[in-house]
Amino acid sequence: MSIFLIISRHTAENCPLNNEKMKFMTLELPEKLGELEKKHDVKRIGAWTVIQEHLLVWVYEAPNSEALQNFSMEPEIIKWMAWNTSEIKLAMTLEESIKILKQTK
Repeated sequence: MSIFLIISRHTAENCPLNNEKMKFMTLELPEKLGELEKKHDVKRIGAWTVIQEHLLVWVYEAPNSEALQNFSMEPEIIKWMAWNTSEIKLAMTLEESIKILKQTK
């Protein structure tokens, strides 16, 4: 399984604290996430928000990037992500990083 970071930002105008439409979508999304995650065999490790920076960081475990891509193409996810600028990064554990470092000379 691979670890992926989804890093999203939105503007102050699109912040759920300032935008009723985004607030509704943000409150509605968690109800749908579990089913969509299960459908695409992705596991949410955690999700964090830095409110004052309009920043969200989601951490997912997935069998491959295709599974995460398919998850992110679900209409509910696309609708929510349209209000954000997002990037997806493949990450690795500290142990995996150390293993790679030990293999290099």
